[in-house]
Amino acid sequence: MIVDHICFAVKKLETAIEQWTGAFDYEQMTEIVTNTRQQVKVVFLSKQDSLTIKLIEPLPENESVINFIRKGGGFHHLCFRCADMDEQMGALNKKGLITLVAPQPGEAFENENIAFMLTRFGVNIELIDTEKKAKRIR
Repeated sequence: MIVDHICFAVKKLETAIEQWTGAFDYEQMTEIVTNTRQQVKVVFLSKQDSLTIKLIEPLPENESVINFIRKGGGFHHLCFRCADMDEQMGALNKKGLITLVAPQPGEAFENENIAFMLTRFGVNIELIDTEKKAKRIR
């Protein structure tokens, strides 16, 4: 597994995009995509020789992320890309991680499967087995 991106939950994507591009010299990598299953709007940012950043803004019906942002928001999850999601999830389950969301299509990844797990120390982990990002600009 390798780190694919780090995700931050934000109140407004446009404001966060301005912050990341202005303060940290990131560039918007994708258009904003609505992920109906996770009930968030998503955008990816990139910078040469740096980790990809994913920003998520909750849709009105996503109370858990709205509440997370009310408490300050920020770091939401770490995403690992692996060769075989089912195999990797089985191995991580044996190591004590809990499956939060079983593999399902993710609109931000051109409907390739995504899954979410929780570590024993409370970090949300997203798993993907693709390099695809929907609606790429760069």
